Amino acid sequence: MAALISLKDEPEHPLDTVEKLATNHNWLVDRAADDEINMVVEGSWSDLHVCLNWRDDIEGLHMACTFDLKVPAARRDEVRRVTALINEQLYFGHFDIWPSEGTLMFRDGLLLTGGATANNAQYEALIALALETSERYFPVFQFVIWAGKTAEEAMELSLLETLGEA
Repeated sequence: MAALISLKDEPEHPLDTVEKLATNHNWLVDRAADDEINMVVEGSWSDLHVCLNWRDDIEGLHMACTFDLKVPAARRDEVRRVTALINEQLYFGHFDIWPSEGTLMFRDGLLLTGGATANNAQYEALIALALETSERYFPVFQFVIWAGKTAEEAMELSLLETLGEA
């Protein structure tokens, strides 16, 4: 009986919770390993690829969200500039460029040190923030990469707040 009680009291693995959340949203999910989960979420600009990794040693969940947008070598310096401008505006998470491939990603994390557990709303918020932020800034990156705009021009052109829908 004591064994049953101790199993019941043991918290669920964070990625088990994330996997259930993804299934509830009908996102494509691949549990690559006990400590890694990959999801594909349909975005309005591009499919978003979300990878979450759990690290026991630091009791932390790392999330990287990428979209189908590669940065050509000739535009990487300007993309780094616009990334810095964007990151100054973010309260949580940050954008980064994976240098070897020129892949843009939004990264964030959740520390659960000391045996802390997160609830479903916290996991939902972590993923929702990544998706919303990636969607919001995708046009900025496109302006820099494909339209040849400067970081400042791209920010000005693409971050207009609109009212209503057309």
